[in-house]
Amino acid sequence: MTDASRTPLLDTITTPEDLRRLPEAVLRQVVDELRRETIDAVSVTGGHLGAGLGVVELTVALHHVFDTPRDRLIWDVGHQAYPHKILTGRRDRIRTLRQGGGLSGFTKRTESDYDPFGAAHSSTSISAGLGMAVARDLDGKEHNVVCVIGDGAMSAGMAYEAMNNAGARNERLIVILNDNDMSIAPPVGALSNYLARISSSGTYLHLREVAKQLAKRLPKFWEEKAARAEEYTRTYWTGGTLFEELGFYYVGPIDGHNLNVLLPVLKNVRDARQGPILVHIVTKKGKGYAPAEASDDKYHGVSRFNVVTGAQMAAKPNAPSYTKVFAHSLIEAARKDDKIVAITAAMPSGTGLDLFAKAFPQRTFDVGIAEQHAVTFAAGLAAEGFKPFAAIYSTFLQRAYDQVVHDVAIQRLPVRFALDRAGLVGADGPTHAGAFDLAYLGCLPGFVLMAAADEAELKHMVATAVAIDDRPSALRYPRGEGVGVELPAEGRPLDIGKGRIVREGTTVALLSLGTRLGECLKAADQLATFGLSTTVADARFAKPLDHDLIRRLAKNHEVLITVEEGAVGGFASHVLQYLASDGLLERGLKVRPLVLPDVFIEHDKPERMYDQAGLNGSQIVATVLAALGGESATRTRAERA
Repeated sequence: MTDASRTPLLDTITTPEDLRRLPEAVLRQVVDELRRETIDAVSVTGGHLGAGLGVVELTVALHHVFDTPRDRLIWDVGHQAYPHKILTGRRDRIRTLRQGGGLSGFTKRTESDYDPFGAAHSSTSISAGLGMAVARDLDGKEHNVVCVIGDGAMSAGMAYEAMNNAGARNERLIVILNDNDMSIAPPVGALSNYLARISSSGTYLHLREVAKQLAKRLPKFWEEKAARAEEYTRTYWTGGTLFEELGFYYVGPIDGHNLNVLLPVLKNVRDARQGPILVHIVTKKGKGYAPAEASDDKYHGVSRFNVVTGAQMAAKPNAPSYTKVFAHSLIEAARKDDKIVAITAAMPSGTGLDLFAKAFPQRTFDVGIAEQHAVTFAAGLAAEGFKPFAAIYSTFLQRAYDQVVHDVAIQRLPVRFALDRAGLVGADGPTHAGAFDLAYLGCLPGFVLMAAADEAELKHMVATAVAIDDRPSALRYPRGEGVGVELPAEGRPLDIGKGRIVREGTTVALLSLGTRLGECLKAADQLATFGLSTTVADARFAKPLDHDLIRRLAKNHEVLITVEEGAVGGFASHVLQYLASDGLLERGLKVRPLVLPDVFIEHDKPERMYDQAGLNGSQIVATVLAALGGESATRTRAERA
């Protein structure tokens, strides 16, 4: 029977309960239909594709074997969860993925009971799962807790901290290690699959436990010999020594695309009544879609694309992206200075360091998903006289804050942090927004903190960071393309802590930090229609502050508005602290700080998110008019003038 002649089964599935009513013999058809639906949906919305296609069989098998949502299913990171969303009552909304008001691109507790834990940053699933398993046991319940974690996420120390704790506690917990960076052929043959089924079976587990109990009755010397022999025998076939040492019972590796293996193994571990179990499955990113299989890096995250050709439909950029400007600026600097090195935490293409690595492979270090290690590793390089640039998304540097404080700031080591994705980031939503770095870095003594207003400024700030050799520094810039200004032939170091006047005025002062400068210039044009002369200044530095510039703006204007793409506690807080300390607020100056609101802004197009945040030109104008007594009062004032 051809695919076209078969009755679609996916149309009969609204929830996993419907899936569980189907016989195993038809699950391959469900897999094929689910894979096609995932490809078609992401072709419309864009998003993460390769990872989801790699776990379609696993997703179907998990929901068929386990009693979700009663059994807790936790997807690490969550970008592989699109097939899961389709099977759990969200198929009718799957083409709203990452759109304003639509489904999140990650798992989200408020979105569905089938998402027991929200994710978007990696390596959290085992910790969360262990917490849920302990809660289950404290409540006297019997359900399963299953964590699905990728081999990349397993590079983070947090995963091993959780496994170490889980192994010591011996809680009943199932971890699925999805290994998509390993060839299936060598370890995953008929014998390996057979051993996985046997070693996960209830009979084998029971016999193994009996053997352990018998060994305990032997003299200590023979007990140790017996335990060692059992471990060597198992790990000779399976290779699970590391996980066994952490206290997990290891099963695998098995073919993650073979339902005839997945289903019996998952049933066996579901029914096992003992401590933590790790099932090692091997999958291929992009499985079942040729363009994604051929280029798993380019199809990890995609824009809208043509399903037939695989061609992505990204709009042609009008200007280079900030990420590329950073990368090329760093490459130019590194050609002149062999002490410059670059560090990424598993995000070479996202931070532009893939370009740097092509030019300087020996001076580029990808440490895996391990931001804590990345920061202290950079500190060690700086201590030995090198000039490390740690290129890390603003949201991910949060994971290493203790290291930033203790290993960098206190020791005043000149680590240079390049904070990509500063501000609001659009479709990835609040988990990826760079909202807090101005606050969490600005409070650290000795830091130099810069924010680029455009791509030319970014190039100068890279040169500035290279030149700062006596203290730590950070430069922040947003996701996406620049504003289209002409790039200088080379970057030049800026005067530390000095801003610039972009437009001179007399009544209103707009002091911008970062890429809202363009919106401030638009606001100044609109304010001119009200007869309000406006100065627009680019602070450039959140720390150290340009006291001379701030004092000048405060003394010569009636209204001072600060504008930044950061949360409360950032740039404006430092400006207000200085104004208050210097007595400048006592002169009748009207000061209004514009910052990101005290909420997590949901995913949408960036311009809409900034509208919601009140940081676009029209909102800046409204803030000025309100400070001056409203629009009518301002017009009356202009007419009198």
